[in-house]
Amino acid sequence: MKDLYQNIIINTEIGKTQLAVLIDPDKMAIEDISPFLNKINKTIATHIFVGGSEVDGQIDDLILEIKAHTNLPIVLFPGDVNQISHRADGILFLSLISGRNPDYLIGKQIEAVKKLKNSNLEIIPTGYILIENGKVTSVEKVSVTKPISVTELDLIKDTAKAGEYLGMKLIYLEAGSGAIKPVTNEIIAKVKKTLNIPLVVGGGITSKKSFEEAINAGADLVVIGTAFENDPLFFEHLLKPHFKVSSK
Repeated sequence: MKDLYQNIIINTEIGKTQLAVLIDPDKMAIEDISPFLNKINKTIATHIFVGGSEVDGQIDDLILEIKAHTNLPIVLFPGDVNQISHRADGILFLSLISGRNPDYLIGKQIEAVKKLKNSNLEIIPTGYILIENGKVTSVEKVSVTKPISVTELDLIKDTAKAGEYLGMKLIYLEAGSGAIKPVTNEIIAKVKKTLNIPLVVGGGITSKKSFEEAINAGADLVVIGTAFENDPLFFEHLLKPHFKVSSK
């Protein structure tokens, strides 16, 4: 799979709804992949993201199983260097720009170079911004960083723009896995307005309504994981070809 980023750009420009389904290897057994992907393939999903904050060990077998059941591009969403797999199509090369822990700003990225420099993975530099959601998330625990408060809108906007100025190709606003509240529509809209690169939003999106609201607010690509795990009926709300995002 080539030109992952360019396809995101094209889809953003034409206003196509983009949905990434996040598969956490800690929560998805290989034997569950086939029935899960059979459902995903019937939805409007455009990408499969693979990764988690606390995954330990290789995920090659899981990705090979995913590839056996879908033609959707597989993009790594790694929580650590040990989650890099050359079986995927691409990788979000994340820098946690909302935090000040040097390990997650640049340290882990340096560790990853040896694995990536001879890889066929498409590397997509991504500014990762953790937003307060009402509970402590795995990302916060693992990275030993604090999310930005939802009340600090200017700081969120400036952090996102700084990521763009640094050369990031995507900005990812993250409320965290299992978030009580998603990133607010106001934050999404304000950040989108300041950016010239695509905006990804994830965490706490647990209904068709919250998905539509994130898209309408300005998210170019929405990431959903826990909602699919906890509510099998969620699949039915995002079935193609009948699904259309309701306007505001």
